[in-house]
Amino acid sequence: MTAGTTAGAGRPVRLTWAARTVAAGGLAVVAWACLTARGAVLHGHPAYAVLLTLTVLGCAPVLLRGLRSRPARTGRAVVPDGAAGVVVRAALLLVGVVWIAAVAWLRPFATTAPALAAMADDDRVTVTESATRVVLAPAGDADGTAVFFRPGAKVEARAYAAVLRPLAEAGHPVVIAKQPLAVAFLAGGAFDDARAHVPGADRWVVGGHSLGGVVASSDAGGADDADGTAAPVVGLLLYASYPAQDLSGSLTAAVESVSASRDGLATPAKIDASRANLPPGSTFTVVDGAVHAFFGDYGPQPGDGTPAITHDQARTRISAASTRFVDDLSDHLTTTAHDAAG
Repeated sequence: MTAGTTAGAGRPVRLTWAARTVAAGGLAVVAWACLTARGAVLHGHPAYAVLLTLTVLGCAPVLLRGLRSRPARTGRAVVPDGAAGVVVRAALLLVGVVWIAAVAWLRPFATTAPALAAMADDDRVTVTESATRVVLAPAGDADGTAVFFRPGAKVEARAYAAVLRPLAEAGHPVVIAKQPLAVAFLAGGAFDDARAHVPGADRWVVGGHSLGGVVASSDAGGADDADGTAAPVVGLLLYASYPAQDLSGSLTAAVESVSASRDGLATPAKIDASRANLPPGSTFTVVDGAVHAFFGDYGPQPGDGTPAITHDQARTRISAASTRFVDDLSDHLTTTAHDAAG
């Protein structure tokens, strides 16, 4: 056997072992995601669970083939032999590495207390959950102003139940979107879906946290209904967020921006710069001592700042600012409608 033949035979063997290593890593990532974010996998949008399932279906056969001896195959090989086969195997290996890295990065932030407790019904709020939304509905008479909310990137929808529940207690139906892979840009039709599931709403406040707020700004800016049958957007509620485009001259909805003074992601400087892209008269509430992750209940977030107040204190202030904004907006619009009718 020549040295060239030996080297050529060694490359497929090394690639085979590399493939088995990557497959083992893929299964380890799936196990890690299920163990550390089990609630988010089970209660989130099904897209991530499907991604985990596909990862198992792709990785398990690679390992199983390596654990059992097989007779020599006959007929045409799925992957060609020789140099072309090495290239194909290397390309498939690279695709597998990128896929598994994406699965690991997309692991959602799972809901923690007290948001889990806020998902329970009581005599003031009824909670319903589906594959694509969480709805917090007033148990009594509902106000005509409903709230549609988009979570931040990779954050489970239930994580906002505690901070938004006071809005439902005040009479405003709240719909929290469950977004594919917990990414707001992948849920373009979520607001229209919410409108269809709260037919009694006369008007809407759209909002979101971080990346969710960016997409909610687009919802507010492009929510005109061509045939005039959908309830209008009258308010935009931003949590540690700002629009990606200039809405200062086009947005007619009222705006409330709630931010945190110690936010390491949507920093105070970024929030201040966003004023130029929002309509005149927009209001800005800064929660002193709070951080980016305090707008939901999902644990600490990489890159965030260091808080100077407790999470409970921050949540109370964020909820109060949100409820005050929606209440004032609803009262003003109701009074205006009555005056016009009279």
